[in-house]
Order: sequence, then structure tokens, then C-alpha cells
Amino acid sequence: MISRREFCKLSGDIVIGVAASRLLVSSAFASESKYPYIRDARYYKLLDNGKIQCELCPRNCIVAPKRRGYCGVRENRNGKFKTLVYGRLTSINNDPIEKKPLFHFLPGTTAISVSTAGCNLKCKFCQNWSLSQSRPEDLAFQYLAPEELVKLTKNNSVPTIAYTYNEPTIFTEYILDTAAYGRDQGIRSVMISAGYINKEPLRDLCRVLDAIKIDFKAFSESFYKDIVSGRLNPVLDTLVGVKSQGIWLEMVNLIIPTLNDSTSELENMCKWITANLGTDVPLHFTRFHPAYLLKNLPPTPVSSLENAYKIARNAGINYVYVGNVPGHSGENTNCPNCGAGLIIRKGYYIVRNKIKNGKCPNCSKTIPGVWS
Repeated sequence: MISRREFCKLSGDIVIGVAASRLLVSSAFASESKYPYIRDARYYKLLDNGKIQCELCPRNCIVAPKRRGYCGVRENRNGKFKTLVYGRLTSINNDPIEKKPLFHFLPGTTAISVSTAGCNLKCKFCQNWSLSQSRPEDLAFQYLAPEELVKLTKNNSVPTIAYTYNEPTIFTEYILDTAAYGRDQGIRSVMISAGYINKEPLRDLCRVLDAIKIDFKAFSESFYKDIVSGRLNPVLDTLVGVKSQGIWLEMVNLIIPTLNDSTSELENMCKWITANLGTDVPLHFTRFHPAYLLKNLPPTPVSSLENAYKIARNAGINYVYVGNVPGHSGENTNCPNCGAGLIIRKGYYIVRNKIKNGKCPNCSKTIPGVWS
């Protein structure tokens, strides 16, 4: 694992831009094309009167000429559907993979993490609202072609690219090209998503991705409608679809006081998970902190996270985690067979990893995940 300082030193073409926490690549990599980030979009059909129906996500927006879809990044230009954010990167960071969080995917490594502007949901609690609720022209950016992002990743000896921060679904075209090229170059790709995507683009992404983490908002249709501006069932379909494609899957459920923390809802959610995804999909319960449009609620009590943890373990889920509480024992990976402590974490960092060849060294039980 390399530190941020080492990352900056190794890559002489990287400078700080947009905000102190974001790493941007210098214009030495910029394409000669004037607008290389405007590309033909995929997943749509032409309608009458010059309209276009987007088929990327469950909104299935009907977009009139000179208009954009709900996400703000897909535009009808005289009957041609365009994505405005192909490689138009608003953030480039070198993050611990545990920050995603992915706990069963190359623990202790880092991922070059990239985002664009825009989102196809409007979560009232979004931590990254300045990215997700902005239009492309609102934000400073750096264009990186797929080959350039893969080169940057390889040059810094980082094994993975993570598509994250805003909703990666809206820049699917860029992910498809970058992840496919990266795989040829020995670079893996992971997607950090809310899972609000239609089946065809999801299948295409699963062919080139190595892992997907789904931010599962709540096991509640009313929560999705009122707090997220979406629907629950398409996300359930995504979870089943990812699992069926054999892609490594982890889930995060942000526990928000009074909104999605009831015992009955959590029990029903865990029953659905075990019935439809099995007992080995890691489930992270993370602590809410007031943000964006939900500043009237307090941070999640740790006791609420511990209650959710117990519910999930009692439901038979083998790998349950407590997140956003650094130093909590719920951050650790234990063997579900013999109880041995396998991976000890503190925040985003690994203190000790005892897993050997994907197995518990104490009882030889196979621990599901991507370990090498």
C-alpha cells in the first residue's frame, strides 16, 4: 500500500485541484480533441418527434431535443443521444479499498477512485451532494481517456480502479471501456453504486467489473420514494442480478435514526438477503452523520448499529460489519465456523490479516472474497 504523499511523489503529473481532498491529473494527459468527454451514449431508443427514451436506469426518461435526462449528464442533441461525462473526472483519489467499503476484496490495498458530476437519485442524506447534485458544467474537471487512467493506475502500482463518489451508473460508457482495457493490463475495476440501473447495462458492466458494492438505502418502498426519489424493486433486482453474474458483491446499509432503523424492517431485510443472496454476502451497517438535507437528525447511536449487527447475525448472515465507528470490534472479520479473528481493522486500515490462501488458518474454512 502506498501513502497519499508517496502517490503524489510517484506520479509527477498529479496536482491538487478542485478541492484539497481531490487529486487531479495535469493537462499533460489532455486529449487534443476539443470536447473529448462528449460521446455517443448507449442504452436508448428513438421515439417520434425527435424524442429519445433513455434505457440506462429505471427512470427510462423521455428526453426532448436539447434536453437532458434526470441525471443531468445525458442529452438529446438533435436526435442523437450523448453522454457529457465520458472521462470528465471531477475527483481522482488514491483510497484504501476499505473506504468503499469493500472488506473482502484485496484488503490492505488501495484503489484509484474517480467520479464525475451527476446522479440518477436525489438522496437527502448524500455525503457527496456537491458532486452528485451538480451538472457537468458546474464543476472543475480533468479529462482522462480510459488508457490514461489505466496508465496512471499502473504507474503507481495500484491494483484497482474504483468508480465511486457520485453514481457510476450515469457514466457507464466510460466504465465499460476503461474496465475492459484495464483488465487487459492487469488492473481490476470495482463499482460503488446505489444499484439503480436497468438489467442490460448491468449485465454489460458485470462482464468487465471485478466487484460491486451496493449502497442499499432501506428495505422500504416509502423510504426510497420520499428520501431517495427512487423505487425499491429495481435495486432488489440489481442485487439478484449481480449475484447471479458471479461478481463479488458487498452491501452497505446506512442506518438513519427514525427512518430505516426499526427492528422489523431490519429483520425483513436480512430475511430477504439470506433467501435471495445467500448468507455469505458481506453486509455493512454504517453510522449516519447529519448531511445535506437531513441535518435535523442526530448521528446514529452506536447501539442502533449493534442492534442491526445482532439481527443480521441471528438471521444467519456470516459476515456483518459496523462502519463509521473506528476501533469498534464490528469492523473485524471473524471466521463463522470457529470464531477466530481473521482480519483486524482500525478505520480504513488493516492491523492484521491472518487469511491464508482464502482460508481460515485455524479450521481451514474457505472465506468468500477476492484475496489475491
